[in-house]
Amino acid sequence: MSFTTPTTSTTGTTGTTGTTGTTGTTATNPNSSTLPITQNQFLEMLMAELKNQNPMNPNSSDPMQFVTELAQFTQVEQETNTAQSTSTIASGQNTATAIALLGHNVTYTDPTTGNADTGTVQSVEFNSTGPTLTINGTSGIGASAVSEVQ
Repeated sequence: MSFTTPTTSTTGTTGTTGTTGTTGTTATNPNSSTLPITQNQFLEMLMAELKNQNPMNPNSSDPMQFVTELAQFTQVEQETNTAQSTSTIASGQNTATAIALLGHNVTYTDPTTGNADTGTVQSVEFNSTGPTLTINGTSGIGASAVSEVQ
């Protein structure tokens, strides 16, 4: 399945922003965004607008525009904090789950053969991608490969 996702580019020193259409498939990168602009681009544009705005003499037909933009800024900040907290909690849960498997017999998918196998979790290692298990002498098995704990 193919989707068209607009991309944003900023050129020059005036802050001119243009968009172009690109065609691609859905992204698998968890840090990628399906929005036309990234969070940092949104915050940069909002801050530039707020810096160039006089709250005592708004140049808008909507006198509440300034307050609305401040609320948007606060909302984006809160959503960012929530996402970071959720990520930290998930990482902690993955760690606790892996440690709880120590000494237990488990059924897992062997990463080298792709076959289901059974064995005892002997150790847990922690690396940048999360915890990995050593089962029956085979290391590097992700906790997600475990299908049953006996």
